[in-house]
Amino acid sequence: MQPTAYFILFVYILVQCAHYGLDYINIRHMKEKGLAIPQGFEGHIDDALLKKTHSYTIEHNTFGLVESVFGNIVTLVFLYGGLLGLYSSWTENLSTSFILQGLAFFLLLSYASSLLSVPFGLYSTFKIENKYGFNTMTLKLWITDFIKSTLISTVLTGIVIVCGLWIIQKSPDLWWLYVWSFFFVFSIFMMYISPYVIEPLFNTFTPLEGTNLEEKIRVMMEKTGIKVSRVFKIDASKRSRHTNAYFTGIGKTKRIVLYDTLLNKMDEDEVLAVLAHEAGHWKKKHVLKMIIVFEALSLIGAYSAFRVIGTGMLARIFDIKGNSFFAELVILSFAFSIVSFPFTPLFSFFSRRHEREADRFAVDLAPKPDALATSLIKLSKDNLSNLHPHPLYARFYYSHPPVVERIESIRSQ
Repeated sequence: MQPTAYFILFVYILVQCAHYGLDYINIRHMKEKGLAIPQGFEGHIDDALLKKTHSYTIEHNTFGLVESVFGNIVTLVFLYGGLLGLYSSWTENLSTSFILQGLAFFLLLSYASSLLSVPFGLYSTFKIENKYGFNTMTLKLWITDFIKSTLISTVLTGIVIVCGLWIIQKSPDLWWLYVWSFFFVFSIFMMYISPYVIEPLFNTFTPLEGTNLEEKIRVMMEKTGIKVSRVFKIDASKRSRHTNAYFTGIGKTKRIVLYDTLLNKMDEDEVLAVLAHEAGHWKKKHVLKMIIVFEALSLIGAYSAFRVIGTGMLARIFDIKGNSFFAELVILSFAFSIVSFPFTPLFSFFSRRHEREADRFAVDLAPKPDALATSLIKLSKDNLSNLHPHPLYARFYYSHPPVVERIESIRSQ
C-alpha cells in the first residue's frame, strides 16, 4: 500500500476517537447527573424509575460503543489486512459478467455484515431489552424476522445492484447521473409500496375501531390541508413495548399508523398532539427539504465517485489488482464516512430546528396545548430516555432537542 492509504487510516482513527470521546463524556455525564429529577418531570418520575433510566442509558450506550469498536476493527482488517484485494479477485473469477461479478461482490458482503451483527442483535434484544422490560419478542419471531429481512433485502438489493451496474456498463461516461436518477426514482417507488407490501409482512394492520379518535384525527388534519385515507393500529406489542406513530404517503393524502403500545399508554388528546407534531413536519415541508438536500448531496457524491474511480488512484493506493471497480466503491464509502464527520452536527442542528418548528405548530393545532408536553413525558418514561445528555453530545448527534428542553419550550409557548 502507498503512504496515502495509511494517511487515510490515520484520519479515520482520529474521527473514530472523536466519536468515542463524545460517547465517553456523554456516559460520564449521565453517571454524574442522571439521578437528579429534571425540571418538568416533578411528580411524573420517581427515584426508582430514574435509577432504572440511569442504568438502561449507561448499559445501552456502553453496548453500542462495544459494537461500534468491533465493527471498526472488522472494517480496518478487511481494508488494510489485504482481504479486500483477495475478495475482489475471488469474486472476479466467479463469472465473466461484470453484472454478476458485482452482484456476488455486494450481496456476499451484505450477508457477511448481517451475520456479524447477529450476536449483537440477540444480546441487545434478549439481554438488555429483556432486562429493562421492553422486549416481548420470542426467539422464533426474531429468527423469522431475520429470515424475512434477509430475503427482502436480497431481492431489493439485487434489483438495485443489477440495474445500477447495467447503467454503468451501458453509459460509462454519464453513469453517475443515470445511476443517481435511478436511485432517486427507486426510493420514491419504495416509499409508495413499502406500507402496502413490505410492512404487512412483519405487522398486522387493523382499522382503528370502537372509538371516535379516527374522526378527531381527520378533523384536526383537515385544518392543515391533509386528507387522511386510513388510520391503522399495528400490533407492535408482539415485539417491543416501545411506542411510536407515523405517517406514510406522498402529497396531501396520508395513511396514519399508530402503535398499539401508544394507544394503550396515551389518552386521545396526547395521541392527537403527537400526530399534530407530525403534521407540522408536513406543513413546514421538512421532509421535502431534507429529501432535496439529501439528493443534492447524493448527486455530488455520485459525480465525485465517477471522477475518482476514473483516475484509478484508489486501486493504486490500496494495491488492488485486476478489476478494481467494486473494491474502489467500498474504499470510497469508507472515505465518505470520514468526509461526512464534520457535517454531522450541521445536519443535527437543522433537524432540531425542524423539530422545534413542528412542536410550535403542534401546540397551536392540538386541542389541548399541554398535551404534547405530557405525551413527551410519557414517551420519555416508557422508553427510559436519557434525561441528562451531555450538551456537546446532544449538539453533535441529537436530531431532536433534549426532551427536558423541548418540554420547557412547549410550556413556555
